[in-house]
Amino acid sequence: MLSAGAISSIIVSRIGYPYPWAPGRGRFGGTGGVSDRGSSWLLKFLDLVEQYREIQPEIDGAVLGVLGSGQYVLGPEVEGLEREAAEYFGVPRAVGVASGTDALILSLRALGVGPGDEVITTPFTFVATAEAIRSVGATPVFVDIDPGTFNIDPRLITAAVGPGTKAIIPVHLFGLPAPIDEICRIARDNGLFVIEDCAQAAGATTGSKKVGSFGDAATLSFFPTKNLGCYGDGGMILTGGEEVWERVRVLRAHGAREKYQSSISGYNSRLDALQAAVLRVKLPHLDRYNEKRRQVASWYDENLPAGCLPAVPDGVAHVYHLYTIRCPSRDAVQDALREEGIPFGVYYPVPLHLQEAFRDLGVGEGSLPESERASREVLSLPFYPEISRDDVLRVASVVTDALK
Repeated sequence: MLSAGAISSIIVSRIGYPYPWAPGRGRFGGTGGVSDRGSSWLLKFLDLVEQYREIQPEIDGAVLGVLGSGQYVLGPEVEGLEREAAEYFGVPRAVGVASGTDALILSLRALGVGPGDEVITTPFTFVATAEAIRSVGATPVFVDIDPGTFNIDPRLITAAVGPGTKAIIPVHLFGLPAPIDEICRIARDNGLFVIEDCAQAAGATTGSKKVGSFGDAATLSFFPTKNLGCYGDGGMILTGGEEVWERVRVLRAHGAREKYQSSISGYNSRLDALQAAVLRVKLPHLDRYNEKRRQVASWYDENLPAGCLPAVPDGVAHVYHLYTIRCPSRDAVQDALREEGIPFGVYYPVPLHLQEAFRDLGVGEGSLPESERASREVLSLPFYPEISRDDVLRVASVVTDALK
């Protein structure tokens, strides 16, 4: 039997910033860097190991419990997580699946979206959202963003609705809730489904309700870097609709309601018990982690020029999956950060409508100006709940000097 120490070593070896292309000169890889001036100050863009170490006894115990159970796919841990997540997010039902991307695909399938349909979404996000639309045979229709929030601009949605429109997928980007009440009103007026993409916003709220509780379905990603992340891939669908819930449960298991009896073409998209066990440990800590994220964001807010700060509309609680500023002179700021060995990220450097995978849609450069401008100006700074105030102040000082 593996010891807790062995489990710890395995987990630590697997946790790390998942994108080794960290911008700059390739020195950071998400693990910090040494200044060209010879400073020994090391800073990470994201530190997942620190969070693990804080709750290590709980995590190790949960993992060992699964290993000793013999039940590794679906089973009691997944069912327990589904119950607890549904209660946390304020929805009747939840279904664990293999990834956030699968959650989007299965939600679309469960709502009957397919070939010939159009789905309105944002071009300024990770590719998975539009990729999922394409995966079910539907066509993404990109609507530009609000330049202050980076979220889809609801004032532009109605004009994009056509006879083939079936659904809207708003993304709660960077942890900031999209204007979901207005989006749901537009959807109701036009007979459309709403699927909330909550991959970056677990725990964020609009009014007294958590994102994920407004639409016909909502999707979560449990990728390790997310606010609620596991140690591999995982995802979840939240819904109030019993029919959607039943269809997703069938779709995730090869379209079968019973073994070897497939009623529809489905997927192999089952959440594994190890990831579910980890998430059950982390879920009770999520509000505390998010509150700490808001505190770290306030340190940046207080020490950066007002003109570059992320906007937070009244009535919402941002959970800061990323802390992203706007820099019209981004190159100068990046150069200054590189000089000091400070890692950074650009989310996202090319809007989806300008990427090769979506060029056939015919949405050319200049068509969605706010998304294109954001891609030229956004810059994400080192950010995680455990980062120290001193480190934030040093980063803010470098950015402020570069913006002068």
